[in-house]
Amino acid sequence: MKVTYFHDTDTALIEFSTRNAVETKEISENIYIDVDASGNPVSMTIEHAEQNTDLPNLSYVPTGYAAPNQLLEEQAENRQ
Repeated sequence: MKVTYFHDTDTALIEFSTRNAVETKEISENIYIDVDASGNPVSMTIEHAEQNTDLPNLSYVPTGYAAPNQLLEEQAENRQ
């Protein structure tokens, strides 16, 4: 997944996959979802992103599995 912000147009692009989009669905006046042939999301475009999102505080929080550092520590402990 990749998030790109275009400052000159105040647009955020969130890419969920590298599949080809075949259709764009308008969710609201400023939000569009691109979907593949099976209807799965490929990307989302947010126009006027600074007004409509909290982009400066964007974070990625994985849940449900060990964080990379924790996983490395557990592997090191298991080797001892």
